[in-house]
Amino acid sequence: MAAVPTSPLFHLYVGTFTVAALACFASLTRLHQITDSDTRRGLWALLLTSGSWATAQVGFLVSPTPALKLGWYTLGLVVGLAAVGAWLYFCSAYTGRTYHHNPTYRRLAVGVYVVLVAVKITNPLHHEYFITTAVTTPFPHLSVATGPLHWTAMAFSYALAFVGYFMLLELFTQIDYDTRPLFALVGITGLPVVLDIIGYTTSYLIDITYEPLGVAVFAVGVAFAYIDQFDAVQLAGERDEPIIALDADNHIRDTNHAARTVFPTLNGAEGAQLEQALPHVAACLNSDDPILPVQQSDFTRYYRVTETPYGTVKSGLGQTIVLTDVTERERYREELERQNERLDQFASLVSHDLRNPLNVATGQFELLCEELSVAEENEHAVAVERAFDRMDDLIGQVLTLAREGRPVEQWDAVLLSSVATESWGMVETATADLRVADDVEFKADTARLQRLFENLFRNALDHGGPDVTVTVGVLPDREGFYVADDGPGIPLEDRDSVFEPGYTTREGGTGFGLAIVAEIVAAHGWTVQVTESDTGGARFEIFGIETVA
Repeated sequence: MAAVPTSPLFHLYVGTFTVAALACFASLTRLHQITDSDTRRGLWALLLTSGSWATAQVGFLVSPTPALKLGWYTLGLVVGLAAVGAWLYFCSAYTGRTYHHNPTYRRLAVGVYVVLVAVKITNPLHHEYFITTAVTTPFPHLSVATGPLHWTAMAFSYALAFVGYFMLLELFTQIDYDTRPLFALVGITGLPVVLDIIGYTTSYLIDITYEPLGVAVFAVGVAFAYIDQFDAVQLAGERDEPIIALDADNHIRDTNHAARTVFPTLNGAEGAQLEQALPHVAACLNSDDPILPVQQSDFTRYYRVTETPYGTVKSGLGQTIVLTDVTERERYREELERQNERLDQFASLVSHDLRNPLNVATGQFELLCEELSVAEENEHAVAVERAFDRMDDLIGQVLTLAREGRPVEQWDAVLLSSVATESWGMVETATADLRVADDVEFKADTARLQRLFENLFRNALDHGGPDVTVTVGVLPDREGFYVADDGPGIPLEDRDSVFEPGYTTREGGTGFGLAIVAEIVAAHGWTVQVTESDTGGARFEIFGIETVA
């Protein structure tokens, strides 16, 4: 058996396994296009073990001595068994499961692998896995008669392999993708079992293991022929949203059930240009506004349209169109717009319909005082003038309250210490003192946040006196900040009322200062509460802010 056979059939066998091995190794260069690292790692291991298994078969065929042939054959059995583990790792990662990271499953897999490898390499002792016989037809080779342990191990391996197929099938079915390519690959992968049986029972094929060919076809098929579709399916499987898969020329390759439900015209639209089948979706992708309204019976839903390329941008394989339902958010935005419009109307009413008559009354009163020669110290004239001033002040506060109640739409990154210091400079603080205990950066409407601090500072000065000390700091146990003073504080029974419009304990006060604070807090989506400071004064805590990392 030292001479190398020259039979054409021998060269066909060697060439077939060689091509399978080279195809697996060449496919490794394509794996950078797979975006998910675990999926890429699993397919890399599957290609490597499949290529090594096919290489071992080549070594088994071309080795000149029986000992070398047995060595290559045993190595192929060991590597081929590892391909099952790589296959399950790939399926688990690809379908979004976590079995491949589970320590118990990993230890169990290693234990089973070690036991089966031990059975394979100890075959010379028990001969229950395979028996070899030197034969000369159709070319000189070692005929391998498989034993009961081989068929047991193969049945176990294929059972595990079908667990992986079930994972893929479940994912394909869940998102309603075409399963025909998957069944085609599965059929090709299972074909070597038929070849094994033919080789074992007839003389048409030599009696060796053909499984490396099927595994190689599947691995290469995923890496080359279907890597774009498998990538699209994985993207679709991560979402319940409508998915439209396009090729590199913007032709519709596939869609899921959700997409066909939203757009019935997609039924049978495979191969059509996106611009022809769904011009409004194509226009949305090319516009600055990615929100697409879709009329469904008497109900309008809104979708954010985004596109995700398969693999890398340079691969040119195509992309998926993902439609994310943002109906609730769009309704909220529309409600905000309507609310802002109502607030604008209210502010206009306050500014025009109340202030204008007040200005007329004030002017007429001044003319009346001049005509009647009323002295400036006349107590009645002074009371009327004071009432006019208070009404003007109240109108201004109500106008501010209406405007500050609008939900915040423009968010900026602000520094607590900077806003507090700037706001302090806008208030007549006399000999009062501001202390910033610590700092935090967060998102807010800068102008409104400054008014919040100004009102809290004025409240501290009004109730704590000109020598009050105000401290601004960060809440240690939650996302927020506080403004505290060393004044007389706010009684416990009054703390639920201080934010009500018109509530005041100071003579001449409007009662709108803290109400405006509450409106600014609510407009940001924050929460405010009143407690007692460390010195017995008032402490206002605002929490729920979004900090900037």
